[in-house]
Amino acid sequence: MSIWKLLGFGGRREEEEASASGDTETVRKIVGELEALSPEEARYVAAFAYVLSRVAYADQDVSEDEAIVMEHLTQEYGGLSEAQAVLVVEIAKKQAELFGGTENFLVTREFSEISTREQREHLLHCLFAVAAADDSISNVEERQVRQIATELGFSNQEFLTVRSAYNDKREVVKISKGST
Repeated sequence: MSIWKLLGFGGRREEEEASASGDTETVRKIVGELEALSPEEARYVAAFAYVLSRVAYADQDVSEDEAIVMEHLTQEYGGLSEAQAVLVVEIAKKQAELFGGTENFLVTREFSEISTREQREHLLHCLFAVAAADDSISNVEERQVRQIATELGFSNQEFLTVRSAYNDKREVVKISKGST
């Protein structure tokens, strides 16, 4: 069984082919651990990690710093072990790279439907944390966070309120202050 399918986003031929090619013992062990999650928990963690990857991949590259922040946040908010978080983040990054154009809105909508308002607020803060992983939030990352915030049902004022906590990391603010 493909890990992505296990996490509730299966059904793709590519995923089935990857599964048929065989898993390493480490992957099988982690899959076993992830199978201990309820289907609801697995869907939540998968969607959470994927939405984080949207911001990380906004500039067409996920830096090591962004991946580390994503792993930490997935552990913290998903209740995963470090090994599980690393695997889930790797899968999310690959899925965003391969299927981002078609999956972005669908997975974000799924997260919105299965999460509480408080969980969506946590995610919004986490999106900015991922964008700021390299100590600078680029314009393209900020636009992606704004798009996701809209898809999650946040008003412009709510977005601006959360964003204000990250003003010192925003590229546009750094440029206007001449501190680039």
